[in-house]
Amino acid sequence: MRAARVVRVPRVQVAPQANTRLVSGTSNAKSSVVTSNLFQQLSPSSKSPSSTVSPPHKAPTAPLSKLPLSSVLRSLLILSVSSSPLLLKPCIYTLSLLAHPRSALWDVSKNPLLNLLVKHTIYKQFNAGENKIEVQRSIQNIKDLGCRGVLLGYAREVLVGENQDAPYDEQAALAEVEMWLDGTLRTVDMAQKGDFVALKFTGMGTDALRLLQKEAPPSAFMDTSIQKVCDLAISRGVRLLVDAEEQAVQPGIEAWIMKYQKYCNSQTPGRAIFYGTYQAYLRSTPATLARHLETARQEGYTLGVKLVRGAYMKTEPRHLIWDEKEDTDRCYDEVVESLLTRKYNSMLQRPSNDTPAELPPVNVIIATHNRESVRKAHAIRVQQAAKGEDYGVDLSYAQLQGMADEVSCELLQGFESAEADVGTTPMAAPNVFKLLTWGSVQECMGFLLRRAVENTEAVSRTKDSQIAMISELKRRCRNVFGGSS
Repeated sequence: MRAARVVRVPRVQVAPQANTRLVSGTSNAKSSVVTSNLFQQLSPSSKSPSSTVSPPHKAPTAPLSKLPLSSVLRSLLILSVSSSPLLLKPCIYTLSLLAHPRSALWDVSKNPLLNLLVKHTIYKQFNAGENKIEVQRSIQNIKDLGCRGVLLGYAREVLVGENQDAPYDEQAALAEVEMWLDGTLRTVDMAQKGDFVALKFTGMGTDALRLLQKEAPPSAFMDTSIQKVCDLAISRGVRLLVDAEEQAVQPGIEAWIMKYQKYCNSQTPGRAIFYGTYQAYLRSTPATLARHLETARQEGYTLGVKLVRGAYMKTEPRHLIWDEKEDTDRCYDEVVESLLTRKYNSMLQRPSNDTPAELPPVNVIIATHNRESVRKAHAIRVQQAAKGEDYGVDLSYAQLQGMADEVSCELLQGFESAEADVGTTPMAAPNVFKLLTWGSVQECMGFLLRRAVENTEAVSRTKDSQIAMISELKRRCRNVFGGSS
């Protein structure tokens, strides 16, 4: 493991939105300081710094200046469609035709002109590539921006209800698992040390779906296949995380996750290699997470937690979900607070009176495009560093490639060009990751369709990203034509 270059923050009490200059350390050469500007950028409601506060070491650059012009233009085009209710519906209809083509004309694997058009627009916006060379080039481009790494997923999957009426064919079922295993091992091989590889158990085919729906354990061949993936990941220093899915299969997925958390994380004391995903819009999530934390405590390993808001609003039974968005936001933020401070609270409660007051060891991925949640989580970390507190919680932030780039870049911007202060407390810079999928254009169409459907529930957030891209494009135009930046 490479040594971290440590920079430090003063031992002072810091309020979440204080205008104090703060410094952070990291092993990432592109990241080193956070100033009061970070909180103002991550919080749309923040006011300008007080005139009594000393200016930062150097004037901050625009966060999105990190992105190449081609990315800004492509993002602006796609975000303009995604943020328009008028254009988004026909876009979703078109993507649905491409994901489930009824003729060669709409099949991107058979229509070369359509393949070229899709690959260089929406596919390139969200996906890593079709082969190892393209994928590793994409990973390097992301790391060149200052990100710590990627969450890389293989696009192949089977959706609930797909081919469920077909008669059981053992040889076909084994072939599906072998295809999943081959693609997943290749994904782990493409990833670099410290990266994450996203798994979908449903990608193993209809037999896996059947077992997950029944909350049955994996078959012997599935178990052997998953363990091969785990062993390769551990040997390469790559971490694994399992995506959450619909409630029709999620309880079964959670049982499998806990099985392989114990298998992997018991081999790496104090560090999680295998992570599960928890959806904050589900009422049951705090209780589920509390139960899993206690299981990890009793079995002696570090729990890996990826927290998202949720992606199946259109299909989940409504009574399982919080009544209002504000309830989901409160659940998300209070669970994050509990995990980062390792203290149970009114949202994430102890599963029993006998449970110790302090949470067991936990590693966390905050996977959200919500700027306020990112700001709150980072404020907690800044306060902990300023007070010299170390709760031992490994924390990462993650956003989808091609979405919420302004949030990722704003996090990164606060950690540039720092100088160490004397007599201060070390603080790790934020680990920023981008989540992207690889596979053929046709294999990725289902993933792209889901991204578009999710945007029907987040038009206002997408509009914010569009406005950020427009502002960045205007700034570059002013620079080119001699105006102020």
